[in-house]
Amino acid sequence: MPHPNFQSQEFYERYHFDGELGAIYQKTHTLFRVWAPTATQVGLVTYPSGHEGYGSEIAMERDVKGTWVKKLPGDQHGLYYTYKVLVDGMVHEAMDPYAKACGVNGMRGMVVDLARTTPPGWDGLERALLPRFVDAIIYEINVRDMSSHPLSGISHRGKYLGLAEKGTRGPQGVWTGLSHLIELGITHAQLMPCFDFATIDESVPYPKEYNWGYDPLNYNIPEGSYATDPYQGEVRIYEFKQMIKALKEAGLRVNMDVVYNHTFYAHNSHLNRLVPGYYYRQDAHGRFSNGSGCGNELATERSMVRKMIVDSVRYWATEYKIDGFRFDLMGLIDIPTINEIRMALNEIDTSIMMYGEGWTGGHSPLPDYLKSLKANVCQLPSTGVFNDDLRDGLRGNVFHANRPGFVNGGVGMEESVESGIVGACPHDQVDYNQVIYTQRPWAAEPAQSINYVEAHDNLTLWDKLEAVSPSASDEVLIAMHRLCGAVILTSQGIPFLHAGMEFLRTKHGDYNSYRSPDEINWLDWERKCRYDDVFKYYQGLVALRKAHPAFRLGTAEEIQTHLRFLPVFDDHAVAYTLRDHANGDPWRTISVIFNANPRSIQIELPGKTWVIVVDGKVAGTKRLGQIEGNIASVPPYTAMVLVDTDSYEKSKQE
Repeated sequence: MPHPNFQSQEFYERYHFDGELGAIYQKTHTLFRVWAPTATQVGLVTYPSGHEGYGSEIAMERDVKGTWVKKLPGDQHGLYYTYKVLVDGMVHEAMDPYAKACGVNGMRGMVVDLARTTPPGWDGLERALLPRFVDAIIYEINVRDMSSHPLSGISHRGKYLGLAEKGTRGPQGVWTGLSHLIELGITHAQLMPCFDFATIDESVPYPKEYNWGYDPLNYNIPEGSYATDPYQGEVRIYEFKQMIKALKEAGLRVNMDVVYNHTFYAHNSHLNRLVPGYYYRQDAHGRFSNGSGCGNELATERSMVRKMIVDSVRYWATEYKIDGFRFDLMGLIDIPTINEIRMALNEIDTSIMMYGEGWTGGHSPLPDYLKSLKANVCQLPSTGVFNDDLRDGLRGNVFHANRPGFVNGGVGMEESVESGIVGACPHDQVDYNQVIYTQRPWAAEPAQSINYVEAHDNLTLWDKLEAVSPSASDEVLIAMHRLCGAVILTSQGIPFLHAGMEFLRTKHGDYNSYRSPDEINWLDWERKCRYDDVFKYYQGLVALRKAHPAFRLGTAEEIQTHLRFLPVFDDHAVAYTLRDHANGDPWRTISVIFNANPRSIQIELPGKTWVIVVDGKVAGTKRLGQIEGNIASVPPYTAMVLVDTDSYEKSKQE
């Protein structure tokens, strides 16, 4: 058949299908339904296993809206299958995009009775309470990195089950894995991609090859290299759920990093084999566009691509009880798709988080006004984006290793830091013309600003600080690191921590470790022993934030009213107060000072006596000292948090 105009209203009306796709299982039969409107023949190919043996092809019948169907009687749980399509005289065999289980390396789908994949107690598992998005503290982890170190004390190293192990200890008895997350006190564990990705050979029990997972193969199936048996399709599902259950039983919420902007394969992908040309954007010459930097980008604005993504997110949120979604290169996903996902999640639970990278990885033919960019986030209610103004304002440009930021000598970064402190919301005391990337307040609400200084991408904060200041002592670098952490964990919005940064994680200068070996990527638990004081500092900042809602104001109006910057007469310094907040915080006036100078500075405070709860060495809610008078002397590279003495004393009595 001649290729239709995929963008046309006629194509939409003729072929958009609203119903359920995939292998729809019941004990008495399984109905297979695949969307392949341009095919002239479609066959269901069944296999005796997920990796061996020859297939038997059964003709499917053309049905409504471009779908093809076939019903197989009996209990088909464990049956492996693919689809074979004839398009333009060419025959292609492909995985089902809606498959929920698969064989090793994801080349054959598997019919699955999901009731057989639920661990004991799964059905009664509840989401941890999250009154507001700004109450979240997100911690980004990679399943493999958390347990692959030989001294992790974890039995199932590099596996889902490793993160489900309780009470594990590493060098000198430090808590590791799940127990470390509990000890730190974060609220959300964000998993780096856990859907089935393409670049690890799952047939190897403990593969030497490594990949972060930003190379999607099957969107609705857990990755097999993290399972103890990737050959049996239900095992990876069961073990993934065991990990989720353990995290949730520990009081954590679980977010997942999802990569719907591209697939690992392009012309030869399962999607392009089924409906050639439909799922991907093309340029004027018909070539796949490359806004992802990975060779292709999904055409999310097309209705059946949008449906596939919305259905997938809904599936992860319901079947796996996922509590939030981090969208990779969210700028490549059109605004209507993101908002439709948000509405679908709201029907499940309005507390499920959505946030992503508000940029693209290259040029995309999708018009800028339709992209889910940071600049357009006001059109994305209840969806956040990463605050790169604060990230690079604090540490220096991530793409130039030796370029400094606020904490390590960068000039003119104060307004970028202040814009992050107010959660990128409008504030009359911030000069947005001086902000490094976005010269306007881009967030409508503080929850839209994901505040971070380090993530899996680029140099870790420790490596960046070393690159900018190679002759600085460890003492100075550690002070800078603590200062960055203090800014992130006291700013309005949602703080985001990269696993291990709380004990100075290093990747030994590797700025893009997506396929570097375990020795580069693993969490080195020996560093937790070595830098126990740094860990305790971050732990104290987490406790401070959780204890005091003044650091978690819910609206732009509250921030404008209650957060006021203090006069500062030194460069490389920022100070502000949080006061008279009507949000139940027992501390009436809080002063916060950040001194990134190599010398002490003095700041005039709006009151006479103050209790210090955070300084350059210790953080938390306990008294570290007291200031009589209204002048605070702040040491070099130090964050200081102070509370007016009256309300501090009163809060201790209540």
